[in-house]
Amino acid sequence: MTPTDPHKRLNLRFIALAIGMFAIGTDSFVVAGILPSVAEDLHVDVPTSAELITAYALAYAILSPVIASVAGRASRKALLIGGLAVFVAANIGTGLAPTFQTAIAFRVVAALGGAMFTPTAAGAVVALAGPEKRATALSILFGGLSAATALGSPIGTAISGITDWRGTMMFVAAVGALATVAVLIGLPAVPRPPAVPFKQRLSPLTDARITLTLLLLLIAYSGLFVLYTYVSQVFRPATGGDGTTLAWLLFAWGAAAVVGNLFAGRLTDAFGNRIVINTAGVTAVLVFLTTPWSSRHLVSAFIAVVIWGACGWAMLVPIQHRLVGVNPAASQLSISLSSSANYIGVSLAPIVGGVLLDDMVPVNHLGVPAAAIVATGLLIGELSHRLTARQAKAAAVATSPGATATPSLANRR
Repeated sequence: MTPTDPHKRLNLRFIALAIGMFAIGTDSFVVAGILPSVAEDLHVDVPTSAELITAYALAYAILSPVIASVAGRASRKALLIGGLAVFVAANIGTGLAPTFQTAIAFRVVAALGGAMFTPTAAGAVVALAGPEKRATALSILFGGLSAATALGSPIGTAISGITDWRGTMMFVAAVGALATVAVLIGLPAVPRPPAVPFKQRLSPLTDARITLTLLLLLIAYSGLFVLYTYVSQVFRPATGGDGTTLAWLLFAWGAAAVVGNLFAGRLTDAFGNRIVINTAGVTAVLVFLTTPWSSRHLVSAFIAVVIWGACGWAMLVPIQHRLVGVNPAASQLSISLSSSANYIGVSLAPIVGGVLLDDMVPVNHLGVPAAAIVATGLLIGELSHRLTARQAKAAAVATSPGATATPSLANRR
């Protein structure tokens, strides 16, 4: 046996978990591309069909920390397999749903499966990898999520164009079933982490710097996903309503998202999180403002979604970097809350977009108010940066030699 064999086995275990992340990520992103098919088949309008996204994202945001607390003593492998089994069954149920209300109910159950799997998978790779392989392990795991944006979502959208939206849900269920088998066969027993009470999981919210940063994430990603939720409608002039063309557009968005996510870490290390967040965010705002024109032609639409995908996902890493920097001791809890904030933002996007389309703007101008929402998030982010910088400066002054000398001189006087 060669010295590299243990590392190969370890990477294969992480790949098994990454397949699960690919399935869950595909389920999160693919629905936006199949909304017209859902609406036509289940006899609702497109904004109503977007409630499938809201139901999944909001249920995931709420259930994820709850399950992490309640199931803290459960076997990690059993939780992973159980989560995938629930996920697969729920997606089959969604694909067979006779009514829109039934589909909504199964989307909530699918979110339950995702909430059981995703945080557990992240904890499993950390436990199995050890400190020296932790970054590699996490990159493999979340590579599955990135691949879902670049491949899973456009493949699912293309399948919907060939069959219908029900075929897409069966595709997601099939990938989830493959992940279940991979985890069952390839993953060993995983050590259980220490249990963390639910109240303690919320403790970072008492820090205004963390709360403001989480609000930045929630509001900015709500704005970003207002446009993504209705991407099939906004860019319909460019795609002509063709599902295959839309799939290629989503592929371009997802590929750019992977690139933006990959480079965000290096850029944040080089320039700091504030510059990366603001540069990416402002660029996305400008692109959104151009969508009334860029959505008319296929070439301009591709350019718009590439820039939007890269900048939107480039914001995620520096936001997490800021959360970790504010209070390193509570970094795991803060990042867990950031996942919930992200999904709450995604869950609000269809509601906000539906209200805007009903009462305020035509669909080809949806990018304009979406840009305003992202800009609001950036302003809140600037408040979080200023508060963080002010408190860091105060702490530096308090611990400087001059600061300690001054009280002693005052005491001698």
